[in-house]
Amino acid sequence: MWRRSFSAEAVALKEKKWDALIIGGGHNGLTAAAYLARGGLSIAVIERRHVIGGAAVTEELVHGFKFSRCSYLQSLLRPAVIKELELGRHGLKLLKRSPSSFTPCLDGRYLLLGSDKEFNHSEISKFSKHDAEAYPRYEHQLENFCKFMDPLLDLPTPETLRDNSSFSGRFKHRMHQSVFWACCLRRAQSLGQKDMVDFMDLLLSPASKVLNNWFEADVLKATLATDAVIGAMASVHTPGSGYVLLHHVMGETNGERGIWSYVEGGMGSVSLAICNAAKEAGAQIITGAEVSELLVGEDGSVKGVLLNDGTRLQSSVVLSNATPYKTFVELVPGTVLPEDFLHAIKHIDYSSGTTKINLAVDRLPQFVSCKLGHPDAGPQHMGTIHIGSERMEDIDSACQDAVNGIPSRRPVIEMTIPSVLDKTISPPGKHVINLFIQYTPFEPSDSSWKDPSYRESFAQRCFSLIDEYAPGFSSSIIGYDMLTPPDLEREIGLTGGNIFHGAMGLDSLFLMRPIKGW
Repeated sequence: MWRRSFSAEAVALKEKKWDALIIGGGHNGLTAAAYLARGGLSIAVIERRHVIGGAAVTEELVHGFKFSRCSYLQSLLRPAVIKELELGRHGLKLLKRSPSSFTPCLDGRYLLLGSDKEFNHSEISKFSKHDAEAYPRYEHQLENFCKFMDPLLDLPTPETLRDNSSFSGRFKHRMHQSVFWACCLRRAQSLGQKDMVDFMDLLLSPASKVLNNWFEADVLKATLATDAVIGAMASVHTPGSGYVLLHHVMGETNGERGIWSYVEGGMGSVSLAICNAAKEAGAQIITGAEVSELLVGEDGSVKGVLLNDGTRLQSSVVLSNATPYKTFVELVPGTVLPEDFLHAIKHIDYSSGTTKINLAVDRLPQFVSCKLGHPDAGPQHMGTIHIGSERMEDIDSACQDAVNGIPSRRPVIEMTIPSVLDKTISPPGKHVINLFIQYTPFEPSDSSWKDPSYRESFAQRCFSLIDEYAPGFSSSIIGYDMLTPPDLEREIGLTGGNIFHGAMGLDSLFLMRPIKGW
C-alpha cells in the first residue's frame, strides 16, 4: 500500500504552518482530509502505523494471502462520500454477495437468506410457513424506519453553544438547530403515530423481544439476532439491542439498500481510495509518525502536535481520528479540559467482546448440512456464515460466559470467505477466511491473552466448533492471525478493543455521543 516516509518530509513538515492536522489515517481521518483539501486547505494526516487505514486495512501476514485484518464488510460508508470523492475512479470496487447469509444446523438443515424475496420465502418455509409470510413485513418495517433515520445521518448534530458568541452567532446557531429539529419532526410526521410507536419500541426493546414478536423459528431468530449484538458486549436480551437490528437494512451497495459487500483487494482498498482522493486534492499522508501530545497555548488554544521523536508540527486546528479516550485523556494535556468533561470521557463504556481471526486455508470448508453439488464455491460460501448460533439462547450463553470473565465456551462466529468473489487476495485454489468471534473479555479471569498457549487454546476451540459443521476445516489451515481485544487496542488503537470507539447503547448515541452535552 502507498505510504510516504515521515523522515523524508520532516523538515518541510516542521517549517510549515498547516491549516489543519489530522491525527490518524483511518478511513474517517482520510475522509476529513479529502474534503478539507478539496476546500483548498493545507492538510497533513499523521498515522502511527506503517500502513494507512486504521481498522479498514489490508495486510499480507501469510505470504500470498491478503487479510482484511479488522473490518471485513462494506455497507455503511455514506453514499454521498463515495459519490463526492469519486471513490470508484480512485479504485474502489464493491463485490455484491448473494446470498448474503448462511446458517448451518447440526441436525442437517440449513438456512440461506439473500435479497431475492421468493428465494427467502422458500428457505424460511423449511422451518416455518408463518415466518416465511412475516419476513417481508419485518424487512419492510425496518426499511421504513431507515428512511426516517437516513437523512439525519448526513446532518451535523445541533451542538450546544458553549462560548459567549455575538448576537449574529447565536442567531445562526439557533437557526441551524431549528432546521435540524424541523427535519426530525417532518420525518416523524411522515411515519405516523403507529409506526412511530413501533419505532420507539424497536429502539428500547431487547432484540429477543422484537424477534420473538415477529417469528417462531429458532434458526431465523438467531440468524437475525447476531446483527443486534455484533461487536458489542451485550446479549440479545439487553434492552436497546433491538436498535442495531436496523443495520440489517441500513447500509447499501451501489444503490441497493441492505446489501453488504466485499471490497476488491480487501477493506484496505476503501482507505486507499479515500487516500488517493485526498492526495489528489493536495493532502499529505505521513505514516510511521506517532503523535504523543497536542500542543496547547497558555490561552487554551491549540498550537499543533508533538511527535514521539520530538518534532513539533504547527496548526491552529487539529482533528483526531483516535478514540475520545485516546484523544482527550492521553493526548490533550491534563490541565486544559474541564474536570467534569474529562470525568465523563474516562467513564465511556469501551467494553468489547470481539476477537478477529484471519486465516489462510488450502480449500473451502465443506458443510455437512449443505452439499449443493458445487465442486468449488457454492451459495453457502458467498455470504456471512453463522456458526454456533442456531438459537438466541446460544448467543446469550456465549455472552454470559464473557460477563463471568471467561471466553465463550461455544463462541458465536461469523465466518466470511471474501476470496470466493475476490480473486486478488489469495493464490489460485486457496482462500482467505475471516472469523469475527464473540465473546472474549479484555482481561479473562482464568488467564491472560499474553499467554501464547491460552491464545492457541481459544483459537483451536473456535476451529473445533467449525469442524462440527464442516469436518476437516482445522486441517485446511495454512496459517492465521488473531486479534483479541488487547491486540485491537495496542495495534489498531481501539480503546478497550471496542470496534465502535465506544459502546453503541442508547445512552451514548446521537446527542449523547461521545458524552452528554458534548
